[in-house]
Amino acid sequence: MKPRLIASRQFPDSVAARIGAEFDCPFPAGRDMDAEETIRRLSETKADALLFTSHLKFDKDVIDRIPEHVKVAATCSVGFEHIDVAAARARRLVVTNTPDVLTDCTADLTMLLILGACRRAHEYEAVMRAGWGRGFGMGEMLGRKVSGKRLGIVGMGRIGRAVAQRARGFGMTILYTNPRAVAAEDALGAMFVADLPGLLGQSDIVTLHARGGPSTANMMNAETFALLPEGAVFVNASRGSLVDEAALIAALTSGRLFAAGLDVYHNEPAVDRRLAALPNTFLLPHMGSATVETRTAMGMRALDNIAAVLAGRPAIDPLWS
Repeated sequence: MKPRLIASRQFPDSVAARIGAEFDCPFPAGRDMDAEETIRRLSETKADALLFTSHLKFDKDVIDRIPEHVKVAATCSVGFEHIDVAAARARRLVVTNTPDVLTDCTADLTMLLILGACRRAHEYEAVMRAGWGRGFGMGEMLGRKVSGKRLGIVGMGRIGRAVAQRARGFGMTILYTNPRAVAAEDALGAMFVADLPGLLGQSDIVTLHARGGPSTANMMNAETFALLPEGAVFVNASRGSLVDEAALIAALTSGRLFAAGLDVYHNEPAVDRRLAALPNTFLLPHMGSATVETRTAMGMRALDNIAAVLAGRPAIDPLWS
């Protein structure tokens, strides 16, 4: 008899095929499930495990209502701000995430945001979609050169280091700040700056790769944006909670920032429409891991965690121990 699994979201075909082969899992046809339906299906099917993503807020209220027969809940994400880890620990519910597998694609997308913001990709594409129709003079629609610029990386974890690796190919001077300096071989020639203000003052382009949570909430605000050189470029493919969006909008409209490239926002998917109205924003709908290869790898890693726990082995990527 196959173990029983509830998947609260749709997954790539190969992940769905593995689910069908290894688990008894009734998929909702073509749609995602909210918390209420997820809990109901877990109860009705006597499920052994839950597979979900950050679309489901896994807070104390939800965790306390998870049936006792559920042994493991695996989020298909590296971030876990949507999970109350303390409540899961108190409930003795094993909860796992999927680190490592989305590093490369998120770093690739960060470079896309840097290039798109610096080179006015949104505006150039709008010109083409409107039919072009006229040439531009030598002084019109000019972007900012990326090669050779000073790149400030906030957070030198896996993704920050992968961005540094890519930025080396553009001949950039790379600075980083982190709770502590990383080993020289991991820094890839990047220079450690002890604090955020020091980093911002030296960065032509700054990209965020910090953890979420109360200690970093709105770390980019009116005061910190003011520390950037005038005409700097701001990029965030990490977490929307790191940025005071009203302050970001003010910096973009005042000219303090030349442009911003964003993949994450405070209130997803209800993005602040003022950001979308600005010509100097290059915006993506939280797609850092959105490739066939990476989303498949994330799903497989989550299923590996579930299979391990249901077989009586330790979880591969536990959020508490």
